[in-house]
Amino acid sequence: MRIIGLTGGIASGKTTVARLFEELGAAVVDADQLARDVVCPGEEAYQAIVATFGDQILQGDGTLNRAALGAIVFADPAARRTLEGITHPAIAQQAQKRLAALRAAGHRIVFYVAPLLIEAGVTSRVDEVWVVYLDRETQLRRLMARDGLSREAAQQRIDSQMSMEEKRRYGKVVIDNSGDLAALKEQVLRIWREEVEMSVSW
Repeated sequence: MRIIGLTGGIASGKTTVARLFEELGAAVVDADQLARDVVCPGEEAYQAIVATFGDQILQGDGTLNRAALGAIVFADPAARRTLEGITHPAIAQQAQKRLAALRAAGHRIVFYVAPLLIEAGVTSRVDEVWVVYLDRETQLRRLMARDGLSREAAQQRIDSQMSMEEKRRYGKVVIDNSGDLAALKEQVLRIWREEVEMSVSW
């Protein structure tokens, strides 16, 4: 089974790209979804987060208030490292379970989608790294529109991650998502044909 790590900056379009590859026949494991799963009430990571950051990061129903937690960790690198120290091991465990199940089911191509694949030093989990790239101004504009953030808040979130210019250097394949959806679909299809169909016997 060939595991391709798909990464990129915040609001770069990783999820959209992954969905397009899934439509072409790949399996997808999304670390963001795993991150949401491991912080559900009752999970060990959830309990550790509440013990560390307090009840102020909870909503009325007991679930995590992701916006409140995000406001804390994006403003404080030490707090972000603490949170990652709680969630990353739990995500890794769930990822390994999902990948093992896909391998057992006979899947040949799997995209492991993870925004912090490089920063977290977990590229060893994948066979190669593909990067979804876009220029900073487009990234900033899309993040502001997507999450309803001020320019300052959006910049803070972008600055908390590795820059797109640095991240793209890690990519065996770089997918430029600076254009519209039609251009992205065309690019994804071309890459699929060149990088997957020509190298895998289905």
